[in-house]
Amino acid sequence: MKINSLLAGVALMATSYTVCAQDNTVTVQTKKIGADIQPTMYGVFFEDINFGADGGLYAELVKNRSFEFAPDHYMGWKMFGNVTLQNDGPFDKNPHYVRLGYAGHGDMWTGIQNEGFFGIGLKKDAEYRFSVWARVPDGKPVTLMVQFIDQNTMDDAQQFVSQDLVIDSKEWKKYTMVMKSNRTIAKANLRIFLSNPQHRSGTGTVDLEHVSLFPVDTWMGHENGMRKDLAQALYDMRPGVFRFPGGCIVEGSNLETRYQWKHTVGPVENRPLNKNRWESTFTNRYYPDYFQSYGLGFYEYFLLSEEIGAAPLPVLNVGMACQYQNWDNEKAHAACNAEDLKPYIDDALDLIEFANGSTDTKWGKLRADMGHPEPFNMKYLGIGNEQWDKFYFDRLKFFVETVRKAHPEILIIGSSGPDSEGKMFDLGWEDMKKQKVDLVDEHFYRPVDWFKNSMNRYDDYDRNGPKVFAGEYACHDHGNRMKWNHAGASIYEAAFMTTLERNADIVHMATYAPLFAHVEGWQWRPDLIWFDNLRSVKSVSYYVQQMYAKNMGTNVVPATLATPTPKGEDGLFTSAVFDKNTGEYIVKVINTTDKAQTVDIKFDGLKKIEGNATTVTLDCSDYTLDNTLDHPNAIIPQDGWAAVEGNVIKTTVQGKNFVIFKVKK
Repeated sequence: MKINSLLAGVALMATSYTVCAQDNTVTVQTKKIGADIQPTMYGVFFEDINFGADGGLYAELVKNRSFEFAPDHYMGWKMFGNVTLQNDGPFDKNPHYVRLGYAGHGDMWTGIQNEGFFGIGLKKDAEYRFSVWARVPDGKPVTLMVQFIDQNTMDDAQQFVSQDLVIDSKEWKKYTMVMKSNRTIAKANLRIFLSNPQHRSGTGTVDLEHVSLFPVDTWMGHENGMRKDLAQALYDMRPGVFRFPGGCIVEGSNLETRYQWKHTVGPVENRPLNKNRWESTFTNRYYPDYFQSYGLGFYEYFLLSEEIGAAPLPVLNVGMACQYQNWDNEKAHAACNAEDLKPYIDDALDLIEFANGSTDTKWGKLRADMGHPEPFNMKYLGIGNEQWDKFYFDRLKFFVETVRKAHPEILIIGSSGPDSEGKMFDLGWEDMKKQKVDLVDEHFYRPVDWFKNSMNRYDDYDRNGPKVFAGEYACHDHGNRMKWNHAGASIYEAAFMTTLERNADIVHMATYAPLFAHVEGWQWRPDLIWFDNLRSVKSVSYYVQQMYAKNMGTNVVPATLATPTPKGEDGLFTSAVFDKNTGEYIVKVINTTDKAQTVDIKFDGLKKIEGNATTVTLDCSDYTLDNTLDHPNAIIPQDGWAAVEGNVIKTTVQGKNFVIFKVKK
């Protein structure tokens, strides 16, 4: 940790001043309490990319647990002895299972072994819930030997935990037991032997389906739960909105592989597998074993939204597959009329019923049967993701008309397409205004220079049209070929977010993207939170988002620089809010230059401020540095204080620093 990260924002020392030609006075007009800041202002966007769901947030440790991966149903497994694949199982949407039988010789074994997602991460003294749906078709009980193994160990035995499980039912039944790991290991395997006297004598057969292993200690203790450290990181961001399930997976590579929310609810064992949109998108980062088990489905998304304190914002397919892959392929898009779009529109209406309906409705009852009789109070619904032009506009209108009529209380979010400006972007906004959607979803993954030129992006937006949802954005230094997480990109994100905050009357939501990335399974970067099988790390960009969310305030107040930074240049950027709940004025100052800048923050309208200002500082001066799994606290916010003289904070903001100043009214 650098010394200047501890000093930035503290009481000004005479030797710390740098002579500057410009006037760096920030005037905060405390009497002009402006627009309300929406509770949804800063949130999170989730998509199952970079193994963000299966192998990530979703805590299941077994890959291909129902043997449904295709075309290789044994993907993720090693089979030995007498193992056969069957397809008449107890779950109609997941019909496959394996049959373990006599291996044919007294000293041979039958069994299966799962590799997990880049291995199975286990922690010493932690408990894990093993479960399996099983039966003995001939009615003769058998014993399974369930083991945690280290395939690469130099010890005498590969297994370091082994427990027996007796299967004794001729009918399909769920069996469960808790196993405790005696070591910490990032890349264990799960091995299951058929082991019993009947097996050795040539008899004994068992069928296995939905082989599962979860940590007992999941987020909020849910059995079909989330990985605790990753869900905790979301909670700690203080998000106001949670957008799910994507992203491009909403569209699918074709309509058959689009995300269908109805496939993701109900008993987890009978949720059908789906090809992940990102399985084969990038040949340079190719993962043929990337599927969606839908164990993390819409019920779990809604529940997680509630538990992290965020408004749920689901996004549904508009009747179109990915336009990038299917620009001129009409077969990849549902016919553009109300009749053929009816199944898609019904999905939207039924989702509202699932989220908000009473328990005497079909979908409200399903929600209650899954464990949540109270409504989730969904208020927002996105229709379509990053789609554009007439293909999109003509389909969207049927959704808008139908949802408006049936549920006028729902706020509809439309898309401005994949561009941040230009012809298609302008056409998108024009049509969204015509259709009178409530918010328009803008996306911009852009380099540093774009952010430098966009610090006033929303100052001149039309105040009479839809509101803005900055639904996907991130900065990267493409000019320096650094399209990865680093502090330099994060400081420009912090500066850009002043335009979100200053324009809170028009900008109602903003979510960085993507959210999660497995260090061995990523396809897109930069990302907000990185993880391996045992650890996770919050990027510097994560702390930028968190600092804004934790210091959001309730109302905008004007904060102007005496000498504004010219467009496209480095300099100082600022915004200010008032928090009616705490009586605090909160001023954000970002210095994107390399040099320290003296700053006077004047609270016009206050005669005197009692005590000192408190500060939170994020030091991004080591431009290419970011937090890593081995060094998770390389750059984290530091608390401090700054001296106040009358109604003025006189301070220095170090180069490439983001500082928040807070004073009581």
